[in-house]
Amino acid sequence: MAGYRDLLRTPGVARIMAAQLTARFPNGMTSLAVLLHIEHVTGSYGAAGLVLGATSVGQAIAGPVTSRWMGVWGMRRVLTTTLVICAIAITAIALLETIVPVYMVLGLIAGLSTPPVQSAVRTIYPKMVNSRQLTPLFSFDASLQEVIWIVAPVVITVVATQVGTVQALLLIVVILASGGAWFILSPEVGRVRIPRSRRSLGKVLAKPQVLLATIVGFLLIGACSAVEAGVVATFDHGGLEAGLVLAVFSVGSLAGGLSFGHIPIGRWAMARRLGIVAVGLCLTMLSLNIFWIGGTLFLAGIGIAPALAVLFAMTSASVKFSETAEAYGWIGTGQLIGAAAGSAIAGFLIDGVGPQGAYAAAAGFAVVGTIVSVACVRAFPDLRHRDPSPIPDTEPVGTIT
Repeated sequence: MAGYRDLLRTPGVARIMAAQLTARFPNGMTSLAVLLHIEHVTGSYGAAGLVLGATSVGQAIAGPVTSRWMGVWGMRRVLTTTLVICAIAITAIALLETIVPVYMVLGLIAGLSTPPVQSAVRTIYPKMVNSRQLTPLFSFDASLQEVIWIVAPVVITVVATQVGTVQALLLIVVILASGGAWFILSPEVGRVRIPRSRRSLGKVLAKPQVLLATIVGFLLIGACSAVEAGVVATFDHGGLEAGLVLAVFSVGSLAGGLSFGHIPIGRWAMARRLGIVAVGLCLTMLSLNIFWIGGTLFLAGIGIAPALAVLFAMTSASVKFSETAEAYGWIGTGQLIGAAAGSAIAGFLIDGVGPQGAYAAAAGFAVVGTIVSVACVRAFPDLRHRDPSPIPDTEPVGTIT
């Protein structure tokens, strides 16, 4: 922990981390709030699923696009514009009583305009700390984001069920606006200028490390989403038990990130960390006892934040600075698609064989991720004795001869 204390003493680090976590807090609330609100208004979970699907599609499309725009128009301009549009769209969903297709359009707009805070902050990090601190910073960031997934769903569920779904959505708008403004007004956001990328959209995926990070992120988050579906199906009559078990899962990830964050990242780091996740998730299939599920998910969680830290570090070390935001945008899109795929596959298996099917799906995602990491181990950069900062952008310099 001494290393993390030194990290937080670095000028601006604690402030920017707190600001971006607050700005991203609605990410853990919006899907659930939209689901509850549309179901309340229409009386149909199917309609709610359509609106939620439109929102997710918008987020997946927006990831690399809005992230790339930050190199064209600047971070503050893109973040401010998307923040305003997103806030208006969510407010409209909350206050308008209309038909499902209109709600779907508003959900799509909210998804398309989701502020690219995650891409922005991970582009800023290498400019704030030295090369020795960058890997621990990525790990610390991946660990702290678990706070979003532990606290946010609980808060929004309590507000939606005890106060109202309209108030829940308006609370999201307030947090989105205040947290986003705090992040946008942070000095580092104005100080860091992303160079305009000279390559066309999507070319960054030609980098093996970026493509690999996108695929592995898809599999890792797919496993997590399948777990969430399985836990809800297992404890659907208990409510509180499901929340506690998922919290234990996130606490495991938090503990793993803080414990392993200082370990240098070699080529086998991802395989080892995903191996922990795979072992834990395979063990979940043996029993549906709450203590067994909680214990095995805590074990699986230990590998999640460290694995995400490898994704962020390997991406940072493999692309030019002008391409980092777009690269993180593609990785985010891969994770969103993984979340949708994991939930969908788990849902079909729950209907077919029961909750065990969801845990089997989660284990399958994790095992495939481990196999991919082993098979492609040579594509992972060895960062044990290397600066994980992005490659500097260089331009031809005219000389007089």
